Amino acid sequence: MATLHILSHSPFTDSRLTSCLQLLGAQDAVLLTGEAVYALQPGSTPLNTLSALPDSVALFALDEDLQARGLGTPARVTALDYVAFVELCTRFNRVNSWL
Repeated sequence: MATLHILSHSPFTDSRLTSCLQLLGAQDAVLLTGEAVYALQPGSTPLNTLSALPDSVALFALDEDLQARGLGTPARVTALDYVAFVELCTRFNRVNSWL
């Protein structure tokens, strides 16, 4: 059963990303929002870890949060607006928000 994992906390001050990655299934996806988009900083350990995930795990980030923090979108990541965010949630059997 595929799960969309939504993260909103910085991976540099919180362990939720690490915990999430340990539970990822082969067909799961990760959506970074808020402070979690800092995981996409070029050359960072979190970005290297996310980039090494199997291609079957989809990676997304909320575009508004990337722009607000002056970050680009790595090749492996799909940037979404809020409409696409809502649509993405409907594509998965489960949605887990890592609060």
